[in-house]
Amino acid sequence: MSAKPAAIDASAVTYEPGTILSSETGKPITVDMLLDDLSSAGVVYIGERHTNARHHDIQLEILNGLQQRELPIAVGMEMFDRTYNAILENWSRGGLEETELIQQTHWYANWRYDYALYRPILDFVRTHQVPLIGLNIPFHLPAKIATGGLANLQSFDREFLPEDIDLSDEAHRAYVQEIFEMHKMRGRDNFDYFYEAQCTWDEAMAESIAAALNSEILVVIVGNGHIVNKFGIPQRAYRRSRVPFRTVYLAEAGQEFDLDQGDFIWITSKEKVKPHPPP
Repeated sequence: MSAKPAAIDASAVTYEPGTILSSETGKPITVDMLLDDLSSAGVVYIGERHTNARHHDIQLEILNGLQQRELPIAVGMEMFDRTYNAILENWSRGGLEETELIQQTHWYANWRYDYALYRPILDFVRTHQVPLIGLNIPFHLPAKIATGGLANLQSFDREFLPEDIDLSDEAHRAYVQEIFEMHKMRGRDNFDYFYEAQCTWDEAMAESIAAALNSEILVVIVGNGHIVNKFGIPQRAYRRSRVPFRTVYLAEAGQEFDLDQGDFIWITSKEKVKPHPPP
């Protein structure tokens, strides 16, 4: 077997937006080839840069492609915490108006990004009555852990923690430390606390994914940072479930990337949208 190509320097190799690379071969594939591969997975992770509208178009394209193959699917989203799952079930069944979903899940207090970016995905869920699962823990917790660490959480916060939090992955730790050094914030200058927060966040969503697995393909909509190199959520969910998965990492044109960042790398345009104030 030939060695897998590892690194692609976007400054040396120019890929047009819309190019999809297989990390196994380093070669471009078609959308149909991608969907054929994803169809065999139990979990499909699709990353995003939250403000890139094209990334959400691609997520919807994959959802539509799987649904058109008459495959049973469910959708898990980072954008909702798991205490809202009864509300999300009501949405999937057509029991809520959009304004009610936004209000009842405290969208703009929690997620904060423009709902319009996610509207087509959430409309797809409701139209096709696809099960929708909130993956996150209550949104105040990662920030609280990053400031004071896990040991200082009160009992009413501890009830939301995942049962198992693995802090031992050195490659993941190095990746998170690089991010920490770039984005140090006042009051969050303790890397150990920051790393505890990141791992708690990833482990909680991995736990939610493992608990939600059923006969459907679970399509996970989540930020790129949680799936890059598979050591955030994907490997942690696999540790719990042993269900095979695929990752689709969305890289903007001109961005330097490594094929190890995902099973598939989809090159996209840069389409950052201006934030809209909440209604």
